[in-house]
Amino acid sequence: MTFVRTTRRHAEHHAVERLGWLRAGVLGANDGILSTASLIVGVAAAAGTHASIVIAGASGLVAGAMSMAAGEYVSVSSQADSERADIAREGQELQDDPASELEELAGIYVKRGLNAELAHQVAAQLMERDALGAHERDELGISAATAAKPVQAALASAASFSIGAALPLLLVLLAPPHALILAVCVASLVFLAVLGAVAAKAGGAPILKATLRVTFWGALAMAVTAGLGAAFGSRL
Repeated sequence: MTFVRTTRRHAEHHAVERLGWLRAGVLGANDGILSTASLIVGVAAAAGTHASIVIAGASGLVAGAMSMAAGEYVSVSSQADSERADIAREGQELQDDPASELEELAGIYVKRGLNAELAHQVAAQLMERDALGAHERDELGISAATAAKPVQAALASAASFSIGAALPLLLVLLAPPHALILAVCVASLVFLAVLGAVAAKAGGAPILKATLRVTFWGALAMAVTAGLGAAFGSRL
C-alpha cells in the first residue's frame, strides 16, 4: 500500500499586517468622535445657539481632519526617512565589510536559538539570495508589513476622523434642542464603545478592556468640556 502525503496550504492572517492602517484609522475615528462631541457639548453648555453649535462642529470636523492628516503624514514620513537612512547605511556596510555583516546576522540567529554552525549556514544562504533584505528584516526589524507608509496613514487618519466627527454632528441636526447635550453624550459614548470593540477585535486584543478604556476617557473629556462651557458661558 502506497501512502501519499499531501500538504494543505492555509492562509494565515496576523494583526501585525494591519497595524499601519488600524492604528491610523482607529486613532482618527476616536479623535473625530471625541473631539467633535466634546466641542459640541462645550458650546451647547455655554448656551450657544443651534447655528453656532453646528458651525463649531463643522469647523471642528474640517480642522481636525486636516490636522490629523498633516500630523500623521509628518510623523510617519519621519519614520520612513529613518528607515531609509538605516537601510542605506546597512547597504553600505554590506559593500564595505560583507564578512562582518555575515557574522552579525549569524549572531542574531544564534540568539534566537540556532546553534552556531546552523546559524552561519542560514545567514550565508539568506545573504546569498538577498543580503540587504535579510538584514532589513532580521537586524533592523523592517518588513513590508511594518514599513512606514505616510500617504496611506494620512489618508486613513483624515477619512476616519471625518467619519467619526460626522456622527455627533449629525446628532446636532436630528436631536431636539432641549435634549441635545444628553443625546450627543450618550450616542457618542455608544459610538466610542463600538469603535473600541471593533478595534480590539481586529487587533486581537481583549474587547472588554478596550471598550471600557475608550468609554471612560470619552465620558471624562465630555464632562470636562461641558463643565468649562457652562462655567465660562455664564460669565460671558
